[in-house]
Amino acid sequence: MRIPIIDIFAGPGGLGEGFSAYVDPETYQRVFSISLSIEKEYYAHQTLTLRSFFRQFEKDSIPYDYYEFIKGNISLGRLYQKWPTQAEKAENEAWLATLGDNNGAVHANVVDDKIKKALGCKEDWLLIGGPPCQAYSVVGRSRRQEKLLDEKKDVRVGLYKQYLRILAVHNPAVFVMENVKGLLSAKTQENEIFSKIMSDLAEPAAAYNSELSNSGKKMECLGYRIFSLVANPLSYDICDNPIFPQSDFIVHSEKYGVPQTRHRVILLGIRKDIDFRPGVLEPRAEVPISVVLSGLPKLRSVLSKTIDTGDAWKASLNKIVKGDILSGLDIDVKREINRQLEKLNLTKNITGGEFIPFSENSIGYLSEWYLDKKLRGICNHSSRGHMESDLHRYFFLACFALIKNRSPKLEDFPPALLPAHKNVIAGLENKKFADRFRVQLKDRPCKTITSHISKDGHYYIHPDPSQCRSFTVREAARVQTFPDNYYFCGPRTAQFIQVGNAVPPLLANQIAGIVASVFFAKKNIHKRVE
Repeated sequence: MRIPIIDIFAGPGGLGEGFSAYVDPETYQRVFSISLSIEKEYYAHQTLTLRSFFRQFEKDSIPYDYYEFIKGNISLGRLYQKWPTQAEKAENEAWLATLGDNNGAVHANVVDDKIKKALGCKEDWLLIGGPPCQAYSVVGRSRRQEKLLDEKKDVRVGLYKQYLRILAVHNPAVFVMENVKGLLSAKTQENEIFSKIMSDLAEPAAAYNSELSNSGKKMECLGYRIFSLVANPLSYDICDNPIFPQSDFIVHSEKYGVPQTRHRVILLGIRKDIDFRPGVLEPRAEVPISVVLSGLPKLRSVLSKTIDTGDAWKASLNKIVKGDILSGLDIDVKREINRQLEKLNLTKNITGGEFIPFSENSIGYLSEWYLDKKLRGICNHSSRGHMESDLHRYFFLACFALIKNRSPKLEDFPPALLPAHKNVIAGLENKKFADRFRVQLKDRPCKTITSHISKDGHYYIHPDPSQCRSFTVREAARVQTFPDNYYFCGPRTAQFIQVGNAVPPLLANQIAGIVASVFFAKKNIHKRVE
């Protein structure tokens, strides 16, 4: 019988996907099953429901209709009509709801009833999730010029308490909680956020009784030891180990086969009655983005604010060598720009779409994880529109990186290509915002994919000058290790936000192996006692 999972703040389901895909290496059977996932954003919930529908089928029996939906040949409603049993299970599993104390949030009693119904009589289960992290993000705090966080002004600061409340009330055997690295340095007027969260998670009932309970009813919970996933042996127990190296709770994704430098705080909590010390993640070789972007159809960017044709796009790029645009630029970079201009051949309207028929799907890394032969194409792979001035910057950056093996700073830009932005002077004088435009290097892991990719794509410029564009949703999804048959619902902006906010499923899959060992150990302990 599979171990049930309750997934809160689920986003599009990256964490749940990794756990759901984990297979026992001895029995080749799946170990975990999502019983309930909770997400408040409409399009993320739509994606979550669709993926739940997909998982109702065994890998070799995914219905043809699923692929027909991805290709745009049938609607989502029609897909669910044709498979009502699986659709009903998916809709029961993925719940569109807001957690918290703000207006519009679902009452705690309703949440508790949902959890109890989803679990049935099962006692051994797993709680996973990542409370919204924007409040703790270093970049976000800098942008808002916040030194201290205020829970009264920003309800997101205290959303981890919803996670805490579920621990206190329902006592899962194990939990996994993910958040941004900025959590370590975030502070309120009263305390350091991370220390407070750690002590609360170790003794959730005590925290709940002192802060959250309004009914006078006292919760009882054995409490949790909180383990690092990368430093062994290390656990946090408020009773005997209140001092701990915070950095050991940061997981550097690029060390574990994820092709991006995504650094996140991930906590593994094991209930104190389970006498087991888990292992840690096993390092893997770094994966450059070239191996996960390879095999995708090449796309040119869309020329915005003017009539867009392939010939107009090529003519626009060729303007980079006209006049004095490249004045003062390194001669080797100039030569590369001219060489790449001669290679431009994406003059047709090859700008992608929500589905591109493509019979030659391939990838240079973990093909069994990413590829699906039934898909026979690529989804969520359409290029953005860019102004001519940005196209020139993108082309320059990609050519510069090929020669210098780094992304240029503003000080490397020809004056004519400097963006007309108020932060440019600051970038030149004190290096602040000096990499406002960033090309990803083909022979290295990508920089962290964040939800900011939905804004303009300037931080995620494709390394191939001949495509001269920012990443597509599918490219970002491959960097995040989502399988190609994972379809993201909603308009493109919403798709980017979903991908940027997600936990990489491949990393989650490795964490699932560690968590599975806890449940296996618990089962064996019970057998010995009996």
